[in-house]
Amino acid sequence: MAKKTSRNVGKFTLTRKTKQLKRSYHRPHPARTIVTRSQSHISGSYFHKLPAEVFRMILDKLSVFEISVFSMVSKEINRYIVDHISTLAWRNKMITENFHHNTCLEERLTIGHYRDLGLLFKRSTLLLPTKDRLKFVFSRFSQIHCFMLEQCLTADCIGFPTYGVFLQTLIAGWDELECHRVFSFLCDLTNLLQKIEAVITGKPGVRWHQELQLRLFCRQVLLDPWPNQPDCQFWLALLLKPWPMVSQAHLLFILYGPLLPEGTLGWQDLVERGLPHSALWDLARAILLLFGKLEVQDWTATSMLTILEELFVIPLPWHMENVARLLVLCGNSLCYTFLASKAVNGRLLEISRLIVYIILVCEKDGYHMSWAVKLVQQICKVFSTVTERFLFIQHLENMFSEVTREIFEFSITGNHFDDRETFQSLCFLLDASARFHTRFLHMFLQ
Repeated sequence: MAKKTSRNVGKFTLTRKTKQLKRSYHRPHPARTIVTRSQSHISGSYFHKLPAEVFRMILDKLSVFEISVFSMVSKEINRYIVDHISTLAWRNKMITENFHHNTCLEERLTIGHYRDLGLLFKRSTLLLPTKDRLKFVFSRFSQIHCFMLEQCLTADCIGFPTYGVFLQTLIAGWDELECHRVFSFLCDLTNLLQKIEAVITGKPGVRWHQELQLRLFCRQVLLDPWPNQPDCQFWLALLLKPWPMVSQAHLLFILYGPLLPEGTLGWQDLVERGLPHSALWDLARAILLLFGKLEVQDWTATSMLTILEELFVIPLPWHMENVARLLVLCGNSLCYTFLASKAVNGRLLEISRLIVYIILVCEKDGYHMSWAVKLVQQICKVFSTVTERFLFIQHLENMFSEVTREIFEFSITGNHFDDRETFQSLCFLLDASARFHTRFLHMFLQ
């Protein structure tokens, strides 16, 4: 009886479990909690159910970059974020003004932070028209003194470079029409055109502080942040185009001319003595940038030559070595175009003196003398007759003697004989003459 009882209990237990499983199998499915993307658009985002204070707490925990990504989730989220970053509390917390006396690491962090801010404002205002975007963005940044012209006097301020990174990030990818609107908006905001006019119509070097401020703002905010040459060319053309040629040359010098160690522009140094190629490289780079593709910004060869002619007499005619060095830095094409235009107009004495100094620069700066020989050969082809070519060569040879005599007389007049720089120039010129004529004769004897 005991065995039977245990067998029956076992059977009863098994049957009971089976029935329970069957009953659970036939229960209805629970209500679905997963919402599809299309359904979520209809019903709205989950965040609208949160209290505003909780949502602000969530945003406060996110970095600027994370908020910029979050702003692209939906229109509703974007609207919440725009309202959030419009508050004074958020502005005071996130738009920091730590631009002075920073270490290299702090500078990188500040610039990186403003790059993220540029991305945030770019993404959060994506749905607004350009005019409204600019008003919304710059109303938050126009109150920062270090971003404005002539507002900050601290020498090591990084406000302009930071502003440039922010602006470049904000408008990257915008079309040309939108960038024109950005430029007009910035001009109105900073009175940029009025400040440029006040500087370029005055005597060079008198308003040295305004010149330096203008240079720093235009270079660090509008020009230098762009890694691509077409973008930089676009902004440089916008800065130059409103002005006549002589003023364009003046402004070009302010933006890219040589700086003295104390931070002022070397107007007079270009007139009085020859400067090293490092002092003129920025100016040469700007000229190449501006005139590299004349058709891009509707520049012509005539406008290019006119600007160069005006540049070489600001504030007075430059030392000829500086003219020659700048042309050499600008390369063969521009150098030939400049000299050929003078040859066509019969200005033989002028181009002969300039070529002598180009040969001197080649010797001083280590350029191969065959380049100067080929340049002279190209200029010879400008003249249509043998007589004109001979006259050109005769002027060139006479100019070698004249320039050599001038440098020698300068070195012995007024106790300048011990001036090592002048004596070295004389030695360089003698060596340059020998190397040039050796190459020149070799070309005809081949």
